[in-house]
Amino acid sequence: MQSLIKRIKAGQILVSDGAMGTALFEKGLNPGDCPEAMNLTHGEKLRAIARSYSEAGADIVQTNTFGGSSVKLAEYGLSAKTKEINSLAVTYVKESVKEGVLVSGSCGPSGKLLEPYGDGTPAELQDGFERQISAMVSAGVDLICVETMIDINEALIAVRAAKNIALSIPVIATMTFDPTPRGFYTIMGVSIADAVEALVKTGADVIGSNCGNGLDKMIEIAREFHKVTDTPIIIQSNAGQPENQNGRLVYKESAAFFADRVQQLISAGVSIIGGCCGTTPDHIRAIRKVVDTMQNQ
Repeated sequence: MQSLIKRIKAGQILVSDGAMGTALFEKGLNPGDCPEAMNLTHGEKLRAIARSYSEAGADIVQTNTFGGSSVKLAEYGLSAKTKEINSLAVTYVKESVKEGVLVSGSCGPSGKLLEPYGDGTPAELQDGFERQISAMVSAGVDLICVETMIDINEALIAVRAAKNIALSIPVIATMTFDPTPRGFYTIMGVSIADAVEALVKTGADVIGSNCGNGLDKMIEIAREFHKVTDTPIIIQSNAGQPENQNGRLVYKESAAFFADRVQQLISAGVSIIGGCCGTTPDHIRAIRKVVDTMQNQ
């Protein structure tokens, strides 16, 4: 299988998958439950999600490990299950996707704020990420995706943990930005330029943004990334801002809406295009069709 970086360097625009959380709720996950606990009890549901994104045309399919660091799992009394939860997640995806699809090990925030804003220490968070990533690497993951970060220091800890465990495995790092009068910043005050400089210096192979915004804002974010870096860029947009309809979150940006804007993302220098909250296999199928059309011209 050709690696992520070789495919990008060859000029391929890659398609990643869509929302995991949205799919899990459709499969019966209850609000407040630990999503990763489903790896221990509902493997068939995780296989079905991975299969659906693979069949939609995704080149990269993520694992159900967003909250899989031992620090985050401790909130549910599952820290001792870190290895099993993360290993199973990789196995489910590997068993379900088409040949050539890359398995992405998702690493989200630990749930703890670093000192002095909270009681999390760098050593504690790094150990938690290393335990998680070690399990995924042993299970055969193709890449690590550090995602939905708002604190650059936590993002760097996770990237460093990945490089410590397996220097040869590519690391994607994405942060979530909000629009402000001064430009795009995370809620912790990190600018795109500062994020780029720190993530690249620490060893991230692909950088970008996911979550928090609909696609039009994400196109703006992609352009800002492209202004300050030649590092490959990934964008995984929400399907718009969620609206509460009878107690249920609804995302209104359709697959057709995404398809109409794929060319703008590619023009903005994006190498990997996928989805986040509210996106479905239909969104990924629409992205795939446009990407294929453009690359075959």
